Amino acid sequence: MTRWLGGAALTATAVLVAGCSGGMSGGKDESSASATPSLSAVPAQKLDWGRCEATSEGPAPGGDWRCATLRVPLDWSKPDGETIGLALIRSEATGERSERLGSLLFNFGGPGGSGVSTLPSYAGLTSELHKRYDLVSWDPRGVGGSEGVRCRSDKEIQAAESVDATPDDAAEEKAFFDDAAAFGAGCERAAGKLLSHVSTADTARDMDLIRRAVGDRKMHYFGISYGTELGGVYAHLFPGNVGRLVLDAVVDPTADAVGHAKNQTLGFQRALDNYLASTGQDPKQGTRKIADLLERIDADPLPTTSGRKLTQTLAITGIVLPLYSEQSWPGLTSALDAAEDGDGTELLALADGYNERDPSGRYGTTTHSQRVISCLDQKQRPTPQETKTLLPEFRKLSPVFGEFLGWDTAGWCHDWPVPGLTDSPEVSAPQADPVLVVGNTGDPATPYEGAEKMARELGEDVGVMLTWKGEGHGAYGSGSRCVDSTVNSYLLAGKVPEDGKVCA
Repeated sequence: MTRWLGGAALTATAVLVAGCSGGMSGGKDESSASATPSLSAVPAQKLDWGRCEATSEGPAPGGDWRCATLRVPLDWSKPDGETIGLALIRSEATGERSERLGSLLFNFGGPGGSGVSTLPSYAGLTSELHKRYDLVSWDPRGVGGSEGVRCRSDKEIQAAESVDATPDDAAEEKAFFDDAAAFGAGCERAAGKLLSHVSTADTARDMDLIRRAVGDRKMHYFGISYGTELGGVYAHLFPGNVGRLVLDAVVDPTADAVGHAKNQTLGFQRALDNYLASTGQDPKQGTRKIADLLERIDADPLPTTSGRKLTQTLAITGIVLPLYSEQSWPGLTSALDAAEDGDGTELLALADGYNERDPSGRYGTTTHSQRVISCLDQKQRPTPQETKTLLPEFRKLSPVFGEFLGWDTAGWCHDWPVPGLTDSPEVSAPQADPVLVVGNTGDPATPYEGAEKMARELGEDVGVMLTWKGEGHGAYGSGSRCVDSTVNSYLLAGKVPEDGKVCA
């Protein structure tokens, strides 16, 4: 089972759904934010920047990139206790030293995305910012080089691809929930006590240690997708340390787990409608055609040139991937045409790209880390019966994506080994400096409405809204000179745009 990610890494490569945190009651739970431990209990550290090594995510970046390890408390309620290491990466500002503004910290979403492997490939979009900022990112706790969690083997991952994520009968339903429970048990074996200490609030506190370690008085930050939730939580915990924060492809901070699933169902269907209209099809008729194709694949998976079968779940994942970027829409047309002709090869290749499966059959672990983090954040755990009552509403929102995301509300954290922490993230930061919130009206993974809610929740005169009427996941670096220049002016000159500015 795969929940869709949100992140710049996936969008930029054009080949992460933003992770959920939420609760059944719908009210805020401030238990994780009510008492922020003092950083004074954590010894000051001098980072030893050295040559970056190759990782499981890719080769060493070379050039001016340098890597280091920062020690942070495993348990922030015991800041002078056991520590874990966080993997960091940096490239120093390319301009005059006298014009340097400090460090600009990036989180690319997921949750579960590796900043160490992503930042070098993303840096080309930020050349203007790089002149005056050191570009910095990190693997959050539980991710990649920072105690990354791997919950099952490659063989087990491939075997799980045969599990139907939209069960049609009692046997398929049992297999679905048995697989979910087995995944959680694997995460518990792999992560041990770390499993209870990978929350968004934990990572926000780590961020402030990073700020101190790089020598910045204020936090300058660029958060994308889930990174916007992380940035909002940071602003709530450390409002006095907020410098220039950009939140792009914004997660709705008011939504619970079911609310996030509904948001994504709406967002991906909206993107599918826009894609179908771009091909000259009626969106309603085109959606019905795709839904019919998926029903046929559910009953009889399609053959592929690799010998593997394209299941319904893999087909849906293959359809989702190109919707993250308008430039990938022609590939979706080709894959759907081939599937209609009985060949699942192209849709399977798209699904493999999303699932980080290489030609040798090795899988990445981003979705493992994503699940470990989001299931600790997320208090709401709908039962199978509660989910079944929700399915008609999900199907109405989208005949293509609704059932998948509806079942996911129960399966994602089913029988999880540790309880969830919060109902929904607290992001209010009434004493912080202005935060630039960027919403894209055509964003499939983090629908535009989430940006409006984030700006409102941050507080009056804090959340400043910038709208782009575009397509794809995220706005910065997506082809709008208006967006890019507005963001650059804010980060480089501190120029806060008028709240409500629209880039068409």
